[in-house]
Amino acid sequence: MTKHVRVRYFAVLREERGRDVDELDTSVHTSGELYDALEAKYGFSLPRHLVGVAVNGRLVTRETVLNDGDEVVFLPPVAGG
Repeated sequence: MTKHVRVRYFAVLREERGRDVDELDTSVHTSGELYDALEAKYGFSLPRHLVGVAVNGRLVTRETVLNDGDEVVFLPPVAGG
């Protein structure tokens, strides 16, 4: 079943994607599968295990099942000094 999701990108993921937001129709089931699909499509440099994920404003696991209308945010690691 296809679902429509909104994906927001920050930091290096935004730079690699070249935009802040995507509106996508997808058949993936979980947030981890969505990242894998986007990583393959856009060539993200961060491996899956380094990227946090939030769905509808809550931090979740990569096994979280996505639903139609969800907003997914991929969170790269933060460095600073």
